Amino acid sequence: MYELDKFMAELERKNPAEPEFIQAAKEVIASVIDVVNENPVYLKNRILDRITEPDRVISFKVEWEDDNGNVQVNRGYRVQFNNAIGPYKGGLRFHPSVTQGSLKFLGFEQTFKNSLTSLPMGGGKGGSDFAPKGKSDAEIMRFCRSFMTELQKYIGPNTDVPAGDIGVGAREIGFLYGQYKRIRDENTGVLTGKGLTYGGSLVRPEATGYGTMYFAKNMLEAAGDTMVGKRIAVSGFGNVAWGACVKATQLGAKVVTISGPDGYIIDEDGVGTPEKWEFMLQLRSSNNDVVKPYADKFGCTFVAGKKPWEVPVDMAFPCAIQNELKEEDAKTLIANGVKYVVETSNMGCTLEAAEAFQKAKVGFAPGKAANAGGVAVSGLEMSQNAEHLSWTAEEVDEKLKTIMKSIHDACIKEGREADGYINYIKGANIAGFRKVADAMCQMGY
Repeated sequence: MYELDKFMAELERKNPAEPEFIQAAKEVIASVIDVVNENPVYLKNRILDRITEPDRVISFKVEWEDDNGNVQVNRGYRVQFNNAIGPYKGGLRFHPSVTQGSLKFLGFEQTFKNSLTSLPMGGGKGGSDFAPKGKSDAEIMRFCRSFMTELQKYIGPNTDVPAGDIGVGAREIGFLYGQYKRIRDENTGVLTGKGLTYGGSLVRPEATGYGTMYFAKNMLEAAGDTMVGKRIAVSGFGNVAWGACVKATQLGAKVVTISGPDGYIIDEDGVGTPEKWEFMLQLRSSNNDVVKPYADKFGCTFVAGKKPWEVPVDMAFPCAIQNELKEEDAKTLIANGVKYVVETSNMGCTLEAAEAFQKAKVGFAPGKAANAGGVAVSGLEMSQNAEHLSWTAEEVDEKLKTIMKSIHDACIKEGREADGYINYIKGANIAGFRKVADAMCQMGY
């Protein structure tokens, strides 16, 4: 039998100085430990010990030359966490905050997120402490070529299929895929998030934002509510926030905030027109990491050095980075009457914040369920590549809606509590865990 405190103490001992991984593991283990202890097969197979250990962690040196002719050195990683149900699948993140521990957390989360989609994908994550911000296109290309020269040894369409993430957009994916093709001399679905001219899927750039809004719509309908007229706070301003703003508006809600490292804007007219969405994309491509230009252009309020969680709203969608919404932010949102919080970034809320929302009976959806739309469409891109097909935007969008509803239904099945409250964290963790654990047990060790 597993004991939570004892198990977590040993996991922390084996993974020192990796707080994000320990946080993610504790959230999942706390949800599933009773399920494990009640299942003799899981106990016999020591499933918790095995499922919290990555299959492998690959670290490599990335050498590249800047525009001044100086040699620069970064560190690259790929964490191949679990491939019980399919090839490793998960993004590449280029950001100074990238560490082995942060990628282990993301790969661990990705394992259960991918399981929830019902598509045959395992969990992985990778990246580098390289910062694209302030770099020229030529510098980014040279870095990507060097990074892929090492990474290509460990990936393949039936082995490990990376995608984009923070700092890795269409430009970076193009450079990475070009180098893979140059070295391997093959056109395969080895990366997702590719351009439409060389195997990409329609709806992929907006898929995470669209998917989280489809999940939110299902949440509200389950509670007898509607998205129409809801006032929404969104953090971030990149592809994920952009997709969220577009789809929220189409569903009848009003997004009143976006944010960046410099602060946040309040747009009482709503971030809800094609002109504003296009400007968000321009901000993303500028690599300047600021949102004040939005306020200057559209004549709305800019609040420097703060996050948007102090703005009174009906719904909050953290779309930027892990642990961006903290306990004090949660208390402020609750005091201001927030009804639903939907993680759109990976582990966007601290454990304490999530617990505060649940205690207040605020509808709270974890990222592994709500933001699975991005990897779901990546999985659909893999299918199109394998079959040498290209689906229409309408076909992809309908499949995305179906997948997000299926994830929501699975969360309700496993997460409904005695008082009727839906514990989406518990529901997502148990539903995602069961499929991976069963596959591991059935294949032996």
